[in-house]
Amino acid sequence: MNRPLLLNPGPVTLSARVRESLLLPDLCHREPEFFDLQDEIRERLLSVYDLDPEVWAAVLLTGSGTAAVEAMISSLVPDTCRLLVIENGVYGERITRIAQIHRIAVETLAHDWLDEIDLQRLQQRLQQQPAITHVAAVHHETTTGRLNNLAAIAELCAQYDVSLLADTVSSFGAEYIDFAPAIGAVAATANKCLHGVPGAAFVIVRRALLNHAASRTLYLDLAGWCREQDKRSTPFTPSVQACFGLREALREFADEGGLQQRHQYYSSLAAQLAEGLAALGIEPLIASAQSSVVLRAYHLPGIGYDRLHDGLKSQGFIIYAGQGALSRQLFRVSTMGAVQAQDITRLLAATADLVVDVRA
Repeated sequence: MNRPLLLNPGPVTLSARVRESLLLPDLCHREPEFFDLQDEIRERLLSVYDLDPEVWAAVLLTGSGTAAVEAMISSLVPDTCRLLVIENGVYGERITRIAQIHRIAVETLAHDWLDEIDLQRLQQRLQQQPAITHVAAVHHETTTGRLNNLAAIAELCAQYDVSLLADTVSSFGAEYIDFAPAIGAVAATANKCLHGVPGAAFVIVRRALLNHAASRTLYLDLAGWCREQDKRSTPFTPSVQACFGLREALREFADEGGLQQRHQYYSSLAAQLAEGLAALGIEPLIASAQSSVVLRAYHLPGIGYDRLHDGLKSQGFIIYAGQGALSRQLFRVSTMGAVQAQDITRLLAATADLVVDVRA
């Protein structure tokens, strides 16, 4: 069967070995074999960025990337604290909504979706509002494909003794993250840069923060999940098959050279795509120096998104629309998953046929 190539920002096209791992025998989540599986995943997640397990914990959750972000925000901002959310896209705005739902004291540093984060404004806010104890930011804002300057944000947070909670859902495993002292936790998911399947998500958190964690929900209580997993247990029924997939994806990630190799490979594919589209007169929304290697946004080439999407889908490619008002201006393409250079070559040829047809 011919499968479409997923060039959307997750879920991804799976490698053969990850897909085959989903066919392992059924496994009860209360048996030691499952806890061996859980332990290996947690260890391998920390090894992606070479983190010390005495300092950091990988807390495995069942849910999407948003579940991980919500667990992080709702658990790690105690009732006596105040959160500043930096917004420059849909996912920063989603963090604000999460905080509001959980009645966390929150304020925002809002930007236009097309703008990079204004570090001077951030510093001014931290100076003017000493009550702020936590900052939340998105590393890779897939609304536009912008890679926010997480290291510079962390540096300011360290200067003002503020804990940084980062949404790394679309960057973990492909973009470099400096787990500097200001970073308290990052939230991510299996089915993006790690090439797993939907259903498994996780938070990498400083163990010291869990001693003061809030418990605003039953299911997304991060400290509760960590306590049980440290004891080789689990508070609720996990997505066992998604865990099979994540373990195999992490093994494959290591076998292929880890973070550095994945970043380089994504970068190569992203450059190939950008150069090919430029030759067709299709320009990127954001310069490559400010973009992630994971996903980039491009201006529509004189045709509507539906026509471009449907034409490419008929050739076996799934791309993604812009969000909100940007849906009339943009399309987005990700290079995550089992994507090869020859796939990008075929995508460019199919795009050229559509563009030539509409311009004729």
